[in-house]
Amino acid sequence: MGRHSIKAPAKRPGRALILSLVAALAVVGVVATGVFLWVGGHLNPLFAAAEVGCLDNEQLVVVADTSIAPALTEIAKDFDAASEACVETAVKAQDSADTSAVLASGSLVADVWVPESSVWLDRTVATAVSLGQSAPETQVGEPIATTPVVFAAPASRAAEIATEPVTWARVLSATLPTILPDPEASSASLAGLLALRGHSSPDDPRQFAGAMIELGKSIPASTSAAFGSLATAPQPSVVVTTEAQVAAYNLDEPAETLVAAYPADGTVLLDYPFVRLSASGDEDADGDADAAADDAGGDADPAADVAGDDAGPSHADLVDAFEAAVRDATDQLAAVGFRAADGTGTIDVPGLAAEAPLAAEANIDAAAQLEILRAWGVLTLRSRMLAVIDVSGSMEEPAENGLRRIDIFQQAAVGAMEKFSGEVELGVWVFSTARNGDLDYEDLSPIAPLADLAHKQEIAGIIQSLPGRLGGATGLYDTTLAAVKRVRESYDPEKVNTVLVITDGKNEDENGIDLDTLLAELAKLDDPAKPVAVIMIGFGPDTDLAAMQRIAQATKGAAYSASKPEDLGTVLVDALSQRTCRPNCG
Repeated sequence: MGRHSIKAPAKRPGRALILSLVAALAVVGVVATGVFLWVGGHLNPLFAAAEVGCLDNEQLVVVADTSIAPALTEIAKDFDAASEACVETAVKAQDSADTSAVLASGSLVADVWVPESSVWLDRTVATAVSLGQSAPETQVGEPIATTPVVFAAPASRAAEIATEPVTWARVLSATLPTILPDPEASSASLAGLLALRGHSSPDDPRQFAGAMIELGKSIPASTSAAFGSLATAPQPSVVVTTEAQVAAYNLDEPAETLVAAYPADGTVLLDYPFVRLSASGDEDADGDADAAADDAGGDADPAADVAGDDAGPSHADLVDAFEAAVRDATDQLAAVGFRAADGTGTIDVPGLAAEAPLAAEANIDAAAQLEILRAWGVLTLRSRMLAVIDVSGSMEEPAENGLRRIDIFQQAAVGAMEKFSGEVELGVWVFSTARNGDLDYEDLSPIAPLADLAHKQEIAGIIQSLPGRLGGATGLYDTTLAAVKRVRESYDPEKVNTVLVITDGKNEDENGIDLDTLLAELAKLDDPAKPVAVIMIGFGPDTDLAAMQRIAQATKGAAYSASKPEDLGTVLVDALSQRTCRPNCG
């Protein structure tokens, strides 16, 4: 049997040797304390182990998500104590995101992994492929527990939040202030986004994208950080989380408990699969190694020979036994807020419903979640943007709804500003012709974080002042080139660097560069390592969409046409959500 096998009882030393050791130890005990006790063989752990044949404990290593690790630790203690084999089960608590990364790199040393969701297995494979590694060998068992995705709210504000049903539809419409822990690390958040997409309009993908942008305005790094932010939220808010996480929080006896709100329009379940890792079943190779050692060293270890002749349960058998113990421990898991593997079961934890939500779905589409995660990564990339606004005289002309074009822009810009998180950096230029000496553009506000309240208020003031700045023709090409140069001069590799041009017309600067010259200059400036995309938004019937499209294509940006007040918000969602498909977006 290989080195992972349980050893049989070793040959005992001769009686005379034992008596002499006991006598010597007794003398030491009497001299040191005046008292010598031998109770049940506990003089020395080594002798106690020898009595039951445990010279060495077999080690089982279980890596479990931090949400379920405490429960598994208690189950492991009971398992070790009840086992007739000499086994010691160590449960290591680790976020599933971290375990996934280590496993993908081929560096995880453990027998079992219990992630927070089966989707982590797909993410592990995807990460391994990206690292040039082979997919790790695993045996995925059935879930040992489940927990539904819920909304958590402070008990003191739950009544305010529940004045109308708590639903994913309210999250989509931004009428339920919602905090979403980082989906890159939280299975609950990612599953919540899947549920959110399921309730969005299939005919309008912008609805779901817009909701993700709204949720991405502030992204707590962890669920505990999200819970902490509830107390300081300006409005009664909820956190996307799970029953189990609410249970863990409340069982820790906080100053104020949380209440789980179950989405009235349905939810999803997170499962906790029992995943065997290849190391736990690799006994043949170990056996060959031990055999080679025996050939080289002869019979130097008689106890090992006995072990080989009369071995106890194998390492894999112990993993099987531990899994069975976990599956039998439903009461222990329920006591800390976990439902059964099929999503059923009754729990008795403050803040949670006793019965499982009937609308929960056990099957989560892992491929769909990975697709959502990629979209989330695109939509929440932190932007560094220079907004360049047309204030030529034609912006005073009326649109179809009777408002001036500049009025339409003002209305849309105020709403658009609210879509950006505080981590977005934004600057503002205005342009027409000869606004600043020979220059067609005027720098009104530098690129700076919107988290700076003074900067955000300055931009809001600029938007309100635009009607008083109108005049001149449209100096589009000179301004676009200057804006790209400005953003490139202060390029931030940690952000998406963009020029956003809003115009109602075509280039009218007879003293400036032409389109071909602009495109040639943009080609010279192009640096794939430092991309600066130009997003062109045209207002009204006078825009030169063909020229805008050529400028956008030259910078791997995009060109859009907007004529209604609400269109600017729509095209901003498009501009953000299509970052990864440019320049070939459908």
